[in-house]
Amino acid sequence: MANDLGVVGVIERLWRYPIKSTGGERLRSAEVDARGLVGGRLYAVRDAEGRFGSGKTTRRFRRMDGLLHLSSRYPGYPRNSPEPGPPELLDPHGKVVADPTAYLRTFLGREDLELAREGEVSHFDQLPLSVLSTATLARIRQEVPDVPVDERRFRPNILVRTPPGTPPFVEDAWIGRTARVGDTLRVEFLRSSERCVMTNQAQQDLPHSPLILRAIAAVHGNRLDALAGIVTPGTARIGDVLELL
Repeated sequence: MANDLGVVGVIERLWRYPIKSTGGERLRSAEVDARGLVGGRLYAVRDAEGRFGSGKTTRRFRRMDGLLHLSSRYPGYPRNSPEPGPPELLDPHGKVVADPTAYLRTFLGREDLELAREGEVSHFDQLPLSVLSTATLARIRQEVPDVPVDERRFRPNILVRTPPGTPPFVEDAWIGRTARVGDTLRVEFLRSSERCVMTNQAQQDLPHSPLILRAIAAVHGNRLDALAGIVTPGTARIGDVLELL
């Protein structure tokens, strides 16, 4: 599939995470604006200090183990809507909860939590868009053959199906390049993600394993994916070509 035009693969899966640090929703297509996938990480679990639930503790984030057992989705908002309404929160069995804030307080055992929409402080750890290749995903699977691994551990927005023979960590070659996705979307790859213990954490049918982060550290300096900023908003769809310009 690689050629002189710079085609590196096609979109195999699209993921959006309406509530930061919860499981996401798979989409057939997604609108992408300057902020990223429309509605992505627009909501987060916030504590009394104003920190957002995450897999790590920093100035903006607080580690809240258990969020990955939950998931979130937007229940079918119109394509011409500028922004989806509040997301649904789903429990570990996939059932929609009636009161997300009340449920989160009970589930996480903290009374100072609330589900909050993004305000002046960004919910993003880094850049708007994370892109991961199947070649890289396959290499991580080789490193930990006894541990179930799929892209959910790494929370990309776009999983790109790369052709046979593509080397792992091909994303490194994208850094500093602009790419076209489908007909209109243009992105600029700027750097990769430095991974944290969130990759090890259990979620739904994926068990906890410290081997995941160790493998990434050993084979690729603890970095995985390509992070991009948005140059021209547009639409991403399953089957769209990713072409380096």
